[in-house]
Amino acid sequence: MSSVTDQPTAPAPPVEKTEKGPTRTRTKPVAFALAFVALIAVLLLPMETIGWQGQIALGMLAFAVIMWVSEAVSYPVSSVLIIGLISLLVGLSPDPDNPGELFGTGDALKIALNGFSTSAVALVAAALALATAMQATGLHRRIALYVLKIAGEKVSRIVVGAIVISIILAFFVPSATARAGAVVPILLGMVAAFGLAVNSKLSALLVITATQAVSIWNVGIKTAAAQNLVAIGFIEDQMGVTVSWGQWFIWAAPWSVLMSIALFFIMRAAIKPEVESITGGRALVNDQLSEMGSMTGAEKRLTTIAVILLLFWATEGILHPIDSSVITIAAIGLMLLPGVGVMDWKYAQKNINWGTLVVFAVGISLGSFLLNTGAAGWLSEQTFGLLGLDAMPILATIAIVSLFNILIHLGFASATSLASALIPVFIALAATLDLPNGGLGFVIIQQFVISFGFLLPISAPQNMLAYGTGAFSTKQFLKAGIPLTIVGYLLILLLSATYWNWIGLV
Repeated sequence: MSSVTDQPTAPAPPVEKTEKGPTRTRTKPVAFALAFVALIAVLLLPMETIGWQGQIALGMLAFAVIMWVSEAVSYPVSSVLIIGLISLLVGLSPDPDNPGELFGTGDALKIALNGFSTSAVALVAAALALATAMQATGLHRRIALYVLKIAGEKVSRIVVGAIVISIILAFFVPSATARAGAVVPILLGMVAAFGLAVNSKLSALLVITATQAVSIWNVGIKTAAAQNLVAIGFIEDQMGVTVSWGQWFIWAAPWSVLMSIALFFIMRAAIKPEVESITGGRALVNDQLSEMGSMTGAEKRLTTIAVILLLFWATEGILHPIDSSVITIAAIGLMLLPGVGVMDWKYAQKNINWGTLVVFAVGISLGSFLLNTGAAGWLSEQTFGLLGLDAMPILATIAIVSLFNILIHLGFASATSLASALIPVFIALAATLDLPNGGLGFVIIQQFVISFGFLLPISAPQNMLAYGTGAFSTKQFLKAGIPLTIVGYLLILLLSATYWNWIGLV
């Protein structure tokens, strides 16, 4: 999953450290203070059109956005601060239902922790454990090597192979960072074996391709990214609609398939490599497969579990009534069993990124707080009300809001945080417009756009992981990312006018 705490461990190129690192460090205390200033400023504003708790929700949103955009503190730390602040501010404020009495910090804490009780959080926890199981066995790396073995040594075929790997792994590895982490080192190894530098054009071509393909398939598969589950959580809670794995795939996969094709041609046009064939590349892949040896029992068991799990996800609501969260948790329980599992609890406890779960749940809590207090509706009216969207055709509405969505993503390093901030606003906006299915399709499409992380290395954790290898520059990433974003945006509009309209999504 593209989770907000999946921070890359590889260092950035030296030039970035010397020129930007110290400045970034100095600005963090300023951003930290600014977040509290923004919170206090919102609370002090005269706002007669919204209740006090709604004003607190808006203040907390301002606080959270500044914390998330600036990364003044780590995402889990800012999430804990949000829990504490909501509990204190709401708890020590007047009770709307009992004038003269305080709301109570105990009841306020329930609001702050509301997100932890959603089924989406259970699915995220299980998905994190599944990603950890893949890393424990090395199965995702073996899959990547097999695909590259088939691809051969021609650069064009290796580019296709990098895209195919991202597609295959998206079905089984619910972590964008883990998917990128599986393929990027292998691609760099092939480049090194040919004698080219890590910052060669060939490296840039292959690594950017793999990373952008990961982002593309974050859209295509419901379980591929945490931000999708954020949206699903809000949709189920506020719109009363359950979106199955299969439904999401039918809606989103065509866009991802078309984008994957576009990615190949855009990358081949944007970056011209030094060579068109990697002599010895296949031998390198074979050597790495030989080092891995035959599939272990754990890999075979994990393959079986993952395939069965995928079948259950894909047939949810068609062949069986079992919720994705339930079947995934059951699968994780099986993976942890002694003898038949693939890892023990001690390993899982150490390697699962629990901070991601905290951030995800707090994002759900904050979004629900915005929706339940009417703050999201107020913000939607103030942001989009003056544009007269209610009088526009649905395609024009999607075009305008999607463009807003793309531009605001430039300030966010985490699509999960962006979804937590924007999906409640989009749900509130959909409620004011005359849209099919109560606006479900509109909200889903905006969630697709939230996963756009094509423009900058900082736009997604998997981008930063790849950028930390030194394989490409920001300029090279932009050279590919700008046309990719434009094509993605135009495909959103094209499918909204055709396919998604034909199947009744919009």
